Amino acid sequence: MTQILQSRLPEGLWGDPRLGRLPGIQPVRDGEWLIVDDAFAAQMAERERLVAEARDKVIAALPGSEPACAELLEVVLEDLGRRPDFAVASERVTRPDGVEVAIHREDPLGSLARLVQEDLCLMEAQGDEHVLTAAVLCFPSSWTLAQKIGRPLTGIHTPVRVYDEDVARRVQRLFDGIRAGQPLWRVNVLPYDTAALFTPQREEARRPRPSEAAPFIRSERQSLIRLPVSGAVVFAIHTFVVQRLALREHEIEVLRRLRPEPWL
Repeated sequence: MTQILQSRLPEGLWGDPRLGRLPGIQPVRDGEWLIVDDAFAAQMAERERLVAEARDKVIAALPGSEPACAELLEVVLEDLGRRPDFAVASERVTRPDGVEVAIHREDPLGSLARLVQEDLCLMEAQGDEHVLTAAVLCFPSSWTLAQKIGRPLTGIHTPVRVYDEDVARRVQRLFDGIRAGQPLWRVNVLPYDTAALFTPQREEARRPRPSEAAPFIRSERQSLIRLPVSGAVVFAIHTFVVQRLALREHEIEVLRRLRPEPWL
């Protein structure tokens, strides 16, 4: 399969030392929730392939999540309508790569999967925690939507070693406190031996440790957005994969601080 890579990591994501302390949250600047980068056309083609060939693996929604899913589609369409690189009409959108996408409001997640590079996970408050009630997840990084749908934050992060009780409390407070109109973001970084974007893995399976000279760096820019009507929190994931050799020296220094392991 052809590798889908960004040419570089985006400037501005890597210079703040606060990103190295979990959860490492920063405010999203106006108009920067959804990103279009140089891998847009290739990533969107891969998303369309996955939805067509493996929809049950990349899209899921629990009964009762329909209002939040419908609201999310309208929020995304409103955002895209303010951008010069998308042409948004009532029933169709022309993307920056020239592809025209029909909007099916009876299938909001299917439409969203074909509009933006971001994976979009809906978290709704149930009791003391937020639960994953619906998602478009085309590019999972060593987890599976089928195993996580319907689970709360603590269950979703099983078996992440650094997600201890203290981090779980801080993340839950963050989800409880995020305000509509004030989105937040954080970033992670992982070494990978493959450039594949669709890398599902069940939580009981041990992720192979990458080689010391792992050839790829995979990073997720993760945004949190409160929907104003339903109150659901959108966890949006923009995936970057670059060749390790494409890293510039200052990026290597920042990444060493974020993840001080010998592969850098």
